[in-house]
Amino acid sequence: MTVSTSPPTAQGTSATPVGAPTRRFGRDWIVEQLIRRAMLIVMLLVIAFFSYRSLRFSSVDNVQTILIAAAPFALIALGQTLVILTGGIDLSVGSVIAVAAMTSAAVAKANPGQVWLTVLSALVVGALAGAVNGFLVSRIDVPPFIATLGMLTAGSGIAYVIGGGAPINGLGAEFGSIANTKVLGLQIPVILMIVGIIGLGIIMRRTAYGMRVYAVGGNRLAAEIAGVNARRVLFSAYTISGLLAGLSGVMLASRVISGPPNLGQGYELDAIAAVVIGGASLMGGRGTVWGTALGLLLIQTLNNGLDILLVPSYWQSVIKGVLIVAAVAVDVWSAKRRT
Repeated sequence: MTVSTSPPTAQGTSATPVGAPTRRFGRDWIVEQLIRRAMLIVMLLVIAFFSYRSLRFSSVDNVQTILIAAAPFALIALGQTLVILTGGIDLSVGSVIAVAAMTSAAVAKANPGQVWLTVLSALVVGALAGAVNGFLVSRIDVPPFIATLGMLTAGSGIAYVIGGGAPINGLGAEFGSIANTKVLGLQIPVILMIVGIIGLGIIMRRTAYGMRVYAVGGNRLAAEIAGVNARRVLFSAYTISGLLAGLSGVMLASRVISGPPNLGQGYELDAIAAVVIGGASLMGGRGTVWGTALGLLLIQTLNNGLDILLVPSYWQSVIKGVLIVAAVAVDVWSAKRRT
């Protein structure tokens, strides 16, 4: 005779195992799906609202305008995503943009027609700035906030030093062609944005490097015990962030065919906002490239739609601030709900 050892249950019912999966299409399942896709739902609602209020918003030309405006921010937001996933933050990207823009403008003025040299100089400057941040964070153990804040301040001054306190003007048409040339109907910055999002998205999901970044951000000590070189991962994340900021700098400078020393001021905040709105945790270890892309497009769509409706810039700042706080609140609430 077999004796049952399972706990008694109420008559006519069966015991539900702890941790059983949520029933599909049940109330909890629907709530979970709404939480996971909250930003996508908000994005669709924003698009629907602005399309209803203005026919101009949904035009093809305006969609291209949004993409062109988003492209430089996308590059620094992708780099910021890597850094935040490791549990850090990069406040210096705005100043790195300015230094790269001024450097590329100076090189272009001294070497007319050498487009490749102009772009290369911006990439080298950006990568060097990122490498300094990475060295301070990974080798000297300087807190990321302090290390990148120092680079933010120093970079801002260096940008003015390069131009002697003034913008660099009088650049040739070749410099403007860097960002304003079209390929298959799309400007080069838009193409770089699309390639960057797809490429980094695949790297973070399908490669060992992506897993190491998540591991270091989730629990650095455990990652090191498992054999991950955390210092190398941190160094690479900040270097890539600087490299992408340098690329963004030369694209922005090329768009206006000038080298303004204050270019990129405040851009780091928009990049961080895009990453946070996209669902990444500032504690590290959680977030996606696709989420960052969605957060970035949401911010740019809001900016564009509010401009079309002639909403004052100070109200736009209020709306973006509320959106950031709401995104973090939803993230914290959903994390508590899962645990």
